[in-house]
Amino acid sequence: MKNKPMNWDEKDNALEKTFVFQDFVEAFGFMTRVALLAEQRNHHPDWHNVYNRVTIRLNTHDAGSTVTDKDRELAAAIDRLFS
Repeated sequence: MKNKPMNWDEKDNALEKTFVFQDFVEAFGFMTRVALLAEQRNHHPDWHNVYNRVTIRLNTHDAGSTVTDKDRELAAAIDRLFS
């Protein structure tokens, strides 16, 4: 697979990863960039933010709430934003 996500846990039929930033503003900026990626792909994450941490869970509801290539591709795109 050309767009393999890095360090995402696959559990409970979802990909999950926590990103840690210096502060809330940096975390929120990252969330904004992820939101734009997700909107372009019409594939929206389940996420949670507390101060400098953003946890993202991805699965495809249309496929029975399981992990699909759409999730792996979005996860890889998110990784590229973070690096």
